[in-house]
Amino acid sequence: MSKRGYISRYLLILKKLKSKSYCSFEEIQEYIERQVDFLQMQDDSLMIGFSKRTFQRDLKEIRNNFGIEIDFSRSLKGYYIVQNELENMNFQRMLEAFDMFNSLNLAHDLKPYVHLEYHTPQGTENLYGLLHAIKNNLQIEFSHKKFWEDRTKNRKVEPYALKEFKNRWYLVAKDLVDNSIKTFGLDRLTELHITRTKFICPDNFDVREKFRFFFGVISPNELLPDEIILSFDPDQGRFVKSLPLHSTQEIVLENEAEFRIRLKICVTRDFVMELLSFGDSVKVIEPTSLKKKVKQIYKNAISQYN
Repeated sequence: MSKRGYISRYLLILKKLKSKSYCSFEEIQEYIERQVDFLQMQDDSLMIGFSKRTFQRDLKEIRNNFGIEIDFSRSLKGYYIVQNELENMNFQRMLEAFDMFNSLNLAHDLKPYVHLEYHTPQGTENLYGLLHAIKNNLQIEFSHKKFWEDRTKNRKVEPYALKEFKNRWYLVAKDLVDNSIKTFGLDRLTELHITRTKFICPDNFDVREKFRFFFGVISPNELLPDEIILSFDPDQGRFVKSLPLHSTQEIVLENEAEFRIRLKICVTRDFVMELLSFGDSVKVIEPTSLKKKVKQIYKNAISQYN
């Protein structure tokens, strides 16, 4: 069997155990055999048949290659995925990656039926090097160019974490010039050099807490979160309900005329631009300062057409 066939089978095992913990081997075997058509789309040379020996080998490969542990509970008589909260998040992303891998391969063979947006990697060539530096507390040097500046600057930083936002990756690091925490887009980061200089990461630094009340990657240290109330029309409201704007989102009102939410978030450029993307489907109720800011942006935009 090809690698595509193996990985597709691993994916099916994980999906089965994600949907129902403590499955017997027979349940997993039945599920795999029901998915033979899907597997054969990945590898037309696939031989039908899924034995206990094959299953045990698959569990070992899943553990060794992806760090996902599958164990058997004698009391509950079934297999289950062993994971803590962090591993659960990684597992969810792993499944997403597997799904994307298989979808892209299928799409190649089903071009008349599947249309994919053109997408190029955004600075991912430095991911492994940055992760190595973060894990080992090593200072790094690189060149970086902001979108709104013409010249490239050399940076020396202490790398703390990586953050993803809208298909782009960002480095969260302490800039050694002014000792402030900043974010750097990996797609604008070049000439990465990992030094041998060690640093001590602050015990009180938590990247989740750092961005807790922010939308996107801009997190000015001096800003405090506001209580923001937004009103959407019902159609847009259904979208915002299914895909919340922020982790603090709470539904205040939901009826046939309006969908209203409350957020606790800092007003940054990233957040304002997100609001503008909804056009006339959203209205800012509170705070007044944000309402005035959005109104002024629309006035400036209209003036360009006068």
